[in-house]
Amino acid sequence: MPEISARLPALRRVLEDMDVDGFLLLRGDEHLGEYVAPYAERLAWLSGFTGSAGMAVVLRDGPAAVFSDGRYITQMDQQVDGTAWSRLHMRDTPPAEWLAAQGGRGLRIGYDPRLVGEAGLQPFLARGLDMVPLAANPVDRIWTDQPAAPGTPCLPHPLSFAGEDSADKRARMAAVLRAEGQDAAIVGDPTSVAWLLNIRGNDVPYTPACLTFAILHADAQLDLFIDPARVPPDTAHWLGQQVRIVPPSGLDAALTALAGRTVRVDPVGTAIWFIQTLEAAGATIARATDPCALPRACKNPVEQEGARRAHLIDGIALCRFLHWVDTQGVGQNELQAATRLDAFRALCPDYREESFPAISGAGPNGAVIHYRVTPDSARTIGADEVYLIDSGGQYPFGTTDVTRTLWTGKGPGPDSVRGPFTRVLKGHIALALARFPVGTTGHALDALARYALWQDGLDYDHGTGHGIGSYLSVHEGPCSISPVHRPVAVAAGMILSDEPGYYRPGAFGIRLENLLLAHPTPAEAGRSFLAFETLTLAPFDRRLIDPALLTREETAWLDTYHARVFDLIAPQLAADARAWLAGACAPIVAE
Repeated sequence: MPEISARLPALRRVLEDMDVDGFLLLRGDEHLGEYVAPYAERLAWLSGFTGSAGMAVVLRDGPAAVFSDGRYITQMDQQVDGTAWSRLHMRDTPPAEWLAAQGGRGLRIGYDPRLVGEAGLQPFLARGLDMVPLAANPVDRIWTDQPAAPGTPCLPHPLSFAGEDSADKRARMAAVLRAEGQDAAIVGDPTSVAWLLNIRGNDVPYTPACLTFAILHADAQLDLFIDPARVPPDTAHWLGQQVRIVPPSGLDAALTALAGRTVRVDPVGTAIWFIQTLEAAGATIARATDPCALPRACKNPVEQEGARRAHLIDGIALCRFLHWVDTQGVGQNELQAATRLDAFRALCPDYREESFPAISGAGPNGAVIHYRVTPDSARTIGADEVYLIDSGGQYPFGTTDVTRTLWTGKGPGPDSVRGPFTRVLKGHIALALARFPVGTTGHALDALARYALWQDGLDYDHGTGHGIGSYLSVHEGPCSISPVHRPVAVAAGMILSDEPGYYRPGAFGIRLENLLLAHPTPAEAGRSFLAFETLTLAPFDRRLIDPALLTREETAWLDTYHARVFDLIAPQLAADARAWLAGACAPIVAE
């Protein structure tokens, strides 16, 4: 295997053999997911960049560039060799525009059609670039010790956690297909397959799903493409006779058999290979969103209760950890702290794993929005500095994600930190208190979380909220709270994060995150409104709050929230941690 400095030249030699002038490599796997198995970490292997969002464009006889968003710009600068690669913000320099500026309109640019959706390819086609689908991925040609694809067992997800029988879900989704004149739908997102069939697996770190594709037919029958050896007898019985187990090698033939049919394909979340294969077979493509995405996001009552249970258990672990940081954290390093938090969660027998790698950043590392601590990067947590911990857990009845920002000194933090911290907190509270009409999108709510920061000339370069799965992905669509407009409105039953932040590069980072459950709330004149229930249970650091910046309503929300945290968590703690929590949750007194 070539060392990392030799991989880019080796790739260029392969591109010459393939008779293409360049290559587009998106970070992701055949399912276009955020969290991928080690075999699919092609972008990280080639460039060194380990962020969960990004792409690379390599020209055979020209430059190469890695692109990511605002969450990862600092990390990309740290991980990627700037002498071999340009390191670019994809919002400021869109990859298609960059490629066109390099003379790309006269070049043949290869891509792996199994790793990019039609929507992801469209910006390149719109600029007249000659994009060439490749039969094999050129990175795989040089990655000689590439890990094997995973093959964990596919296991039932009990109805006591799922809340709805799989047959009923399939019937609901099939009715949607029939109503829209569609004969079948490609289900390419493994979390959609897991939700639809009430199954879980362990193919992907942090996300309990099996890497499978499915074809849902309009009569509610389903073809599941998975090695039959991965389906134990009890799972096969659980799936029932309407679910046919088909080896992955049978996928091409199954698509070809849909000739003359109308097949629903999500152009954003499904690889363009499906569209190309179906069109070649003579099928009609109905481009539409994954039919499971919205129903999956709207948690049923059983899933909602599971989320509350998960956050209570998680809150106990988190409060034990916050007490530990306050009494023993100084002098420990970031990795030791993340490991200790995981150990507190593991005290509960229902805990399965982290829902993502913990972001444990002290001082300037906290300003790296998606910082991932390693043994080499682990910084010692010092006294009188800012420490940010963003983490989550997977439980069979729910998924958690929470961020707290702490001051490691004994007294109040400096005004230079308390000011922006309190403005982040004001934005957090504004979103938590929001009441809004049914049909409101996350884009319309995003400014609530930013307003207090904007008034001081501050902002943050990431979204405010994302969806959360039910023992599934910690980042779940189709709704988000972000400056980027998405047409999907917030709906009852959705669980969304509330996580405004502020980051001062080289100094500190601030992010405050709770999870919110949307639910109906009374309104006048018969209009339907929604509000949020806060699920997360952990105190905010009083040492970084400037009470003078809070309104009476904000102070009341904070005091009520802290009282609820204490009432629910304190009985589960040892005496010393309980006494600490009493102080952490004491009412805020205006100066």
